[in-house]
Amino acid sequence: MDDIDQKLIGLLRQDARMSIADLAHKLKVSRGTINNRLRKLEDSQVIVGYTIRLRPDTEPETIKAWMGVLVEGNTTRQVIASLLGEPSVCALHDTNGRWDLLAEIEAPSMKALSNALERIRLISGIRSTETNIHLASYR
Repeated sequence: MDDIDQKLIGLLRQDARMSIADLAHKLKVSRGTINNRLRKLEDSQVIVGYTIRLRPDTEPETIKAWMGVLVEGNTTRQVIASLLGEPSVCALHDTNGRWDLLAEIEAPSMKALSNALERIRLISGIRSTETNIHLASYR
């Protein structure tokens, strides 16, 4: 990816609905160039989809939490595979510091969250976890 691809992605992050003509105008290239670059970025799966962002106070009521996961020994790959198979885990991050992994969890109710946490704690290779429930977003 070159500088134009990076700028194109930056513009799409701000507004994924921006027209090809507007993107071309802002980047000072032709519409054909934008079309070709978007096709290449999509074909190579750099861009895997387009989405919308909602204001946090307008999103459907779901319970969101972050779980720090400490992995036992060298079982990280197995734990990652298991966590990626857990339906309540919507994102998983490799981190440094106190926790080996950080899992973003979503559940439709406290009961569903409790069940998900119980399933996760039973995964072989997890030494310990700490879960924080998301209360509010300010930005």
